[in-house]
Amino acid sequence: MTEKQKIEQLLIPVSDPEIPVLSIMDMGIVRDIEINGKDLLIKITPTYSGCPAMDVIGIDIKIALDQAGYKTKIKQVLAPAWTTDWITAEGRRKMEEYGIAAPLEETADKMALLDGKRIVKCTNCGSTNTKMVSQFGSTACKALFKCEDCLEPFDYFKCLK
Repeated sequence: MTEKQKIEQLLIPVSDPEIPVLSIMDMGIVRDIEINGKDLLIKITPTYSGCPAMDVIGIDIKIALDQAGYKTKIKQVLAPAWTTDWITAEGRRKMEEYGIAAPLEETADKMALLDGKRIVKCTNCGSTNTKMVSQFGSTACKALFKCEDCLEPFDYFKCLK
């Protein structure tokens, strides 16, 4: 295992504070790891500009790596901007199991959010007989949907490009 792989493994338990079942690695927030002996520079990209969770994520990364014997610095990198394409397949699976519909591709996302197409799958029963209740869910990056079959509400993570 390379040093970088070892560090990546140490970052897997660091969760996204807004979706605790997802690690920052699942979310694709960690953009780069620079290694100089035991000195590390971890570059992270917020899921959207001004994301309030980034300070907590930076602290959690620093704690995890410092406890493993590294001296860690965190740098936020805004370009390129984070995209939902960076969420791993494992992250999408965990998101769905947690009850948040994973983002659709860009065209389908617009059809669901702007045209009211019933294509967002309910995380409870799997039906696509769903409708948007609000453009914003529990956070700005999610929309609130309701299933017309099982009547359960759920968040949908919007496609961000």
